[in-house]
Amino acid sequence: MARTKAPDHETQREQILELAAAKFAQTSYPSTSMADLAAASGTSKARLYHYYASKEAILFDLLDRYTKRLMLIIAEVEGASQRRGLGEREAFAELVRAFLAEYETSHSRHVALLNDVKYLEDAQREIVLDRQRDIVAAFARQLARAYPKRAAKDNQTALTMMVFGMINWTFTWLKPGGKLGYREFAEQVVDMIENGLGGER
Repeated sequence: MARTKAPDHETQREQILELAAAKFAQTSYPSTSMADLAAASGTSKARLYHYYASKEAILFDLLDRYTKRLMLIIAEVEGASQRRGLGEREAFAELVRAFLAEYETSHSRHVALLNDVKYLEDAQREIVLDRQRDIVAAFARQLARAYPKRAAKDNQTALTMMVFGMINWTFTWLKPGGKLGYREFAEQVVDMIENGLGGER
C-alpha cells in the first residue's frame, strides 16, 4: 500500500526549496551538500531524503516551479491587460513591472535560474531551457506589439535581450529596502524603454 503524504507535505517542500535556493546563492550549488541543505532546513538528512531523493532533484524542482511561475505571470498580465483594455505599450510596461515585483521576492530562486541550470541532467536542463526560451519569446512578442517600428523582426531579439539585461541582473546591486526600491526601478525601466535617455520625464 502506498504511503500517504502528510497534509503539510507540499508546504514542507516549498520551505525546503526556499532555504535551498538561499543556500545555493550563498555558497554555490556545487559547494552545497545534502548535509548542508538539511542543516539549513533545520532537519536531518534522513528527513530531507523523505522529500527529495537528491540535491539534483531539489534544484530541478526549484527551477521547474520558478520558470512555471514566470510563465504564469506572463499569462496573468496578458489577461489582466486585456480585461482593463490597456494599450500594447502599457501592457508591456505592466509585464516589466510584474517581473521586477517577482524578482524582488524570489531573489535566491532567480540567482539559481541564472547560475545553476548547467548542473541539471540533460533532459531536465532542456525542460528548464525550453521554458526560458518561451519566456523570452513571450517578451519579444509583446515588445513587437508595443513598438512595431522599433522592434522589427531583425531587431527584435536584440531589443528583447536589452530589456532582460536591464532587469535580470538586479539581484547583483538592487537590494530590497535600499534607497532605490524595485517598484521605483521598474518605473525607471519603463521610462527608459518609452523615452530613452534623452526623453523628458
